[in-house]
Amino acid sequence: MDQLTFATTTYRAIRDRIRAQDPQIDEQTLADTVEGLTDLHEILQAVIRAALADEALARGLKCRISDMQCRLDRLEDRASKRRQIAKDVMVELDLKRITAPDFSASLRPGLPALVVLNEDAVPSIYWQPGEPRLKRQVLASDLKEGAEIAGATLSNPEPVLTVRTR
Repeated sequence: MDQLTFATTTYRAIRDRIRAQDPQIDEQTLADTVEGLTDLHEILQAVIRAALADEALARGLKCRISDMQCRLDRLEDRASKRRQIAKDVMVELDLKRITAPDFSASLRPGLPALVVLNEDAVPSIYWQPGEPRLKRQVLASDLKEGAEIAGATLSNPEPVLTVRTR
């Protein structure tokens, strides 16, 4: 039996025995007497202090996670910009592949992306029922298969930079 369960059982037993011996005892006197005879209050105080400490650690961790998320976002943005610079230079100089001891990078042709020129002109079959929402994947798929659809077209494919580190 753990310490809290033992203290709770002891507290209850002492309180019930005192009440049985003196049914006229007032609640404040009974509470003070039982508190003095058991260590339940000290155990509960320790549990509450531990909860307060855990809550403080959780608040600190949330703040740290927020800071680290901002740092992660900055690092991902910086990496994306650096990859874009490398891709732009490789496209400009018509370099298809770069090999280094720790990675290789290559350019491959990209796929055309959907460009919606005029949403109002796109046929209703490409809209989801309910609140109007364009079914972009279906629309793009039909355009790639050669369908002519008013209000939408495919963009020119952009080259894609692939970097392998294995």
